[in-house]
Amino acid sequence: MTNERRVLVHPDVDALTAAVAARFLTKLVDLLDEYTTVNVVLTGGTVGAGTQRAVATSGMRNTIDWSRVHFWWGDERFVPKQDPERNEVQAREALLDRIAVPEANIHPFPASDEIEDIDRAAAAYAEVLLEHAEGGASVPRFDITFLGVGPDGHIASLFPEREGHGPATVIAVRNAPKPPPDRLSLTLPAINSSHRVWMVAAGAEKATALGLALAGASEDEVPVAGVQGRKRTVFFVDSAAAQNVPPNLIAQSY
Repeated sequence: MTNERRVLVHPDVDALTAAVAARFLTKLVDLLDEYTTVNVVLTGGTVGAGTQRAVATSGMRNTIDWSRVHFWWGDERFVPKQDPERNEVQAREALLDRIAVPEANIHPFPASDEIEDIDRAAAAYAEVLLEHAEGGASVPRFDITFLGVGPDGHIASLFPEREGHGPATVIAVRNAPKPPPDRLSLTLPAINSSHRVWMVAAGAEKATALGLALAGASEDEVPVAGVQGRKRTVFFVDSAAAQNVPPNLIAQSY
């Protein structure tokens, strides 16, 4: 099993989201040839939603048997179920409501009006992950995990100098440094159990964090530095976000 880290640079955000969507659909075809079901972890944010819309509008989407694809999330805002700030709501509008995926294959984090206590909500999602895991694992086999990155280097809802390790697969996040303050998140070990992590980032405000992460910064200081998929970790970025990436890490192809 190889473990590679590489950076692919695209000229702008539209080219970025289109390229990632095409890559995702092509990879899904390969994975569905290999496995009975495939597990994908979604992310929120502007670029995450843009990528999802690009998948939904691609002619390739009809080549996928979506009944065999399961969707999860890396993190979620702990707000009511229909709140537009929820990553789930955004993903349904951008992608999930536009493809033939069974509702049973969609696994959102609990909302604050479903389970009022955030610690109980974290435990409930951990239980769902365990129910779909195999071979003694605590989470499903995550085939592709999408992540965004904040200007401060946070991933999912794991922020600098905050807890993100430990034996738990899901944590409750309180007093997050960006609104809303209450969130649920996969931990870094759960994220790093993924076979492939695809980081998708755009904009000059991400350049410093990405540069630090890829130059060897501490994951406590820059959480994105700690991300490492079991088989491959790919940073899909636009040219603005790539300004501080070490040139030797920039790949010419996937």
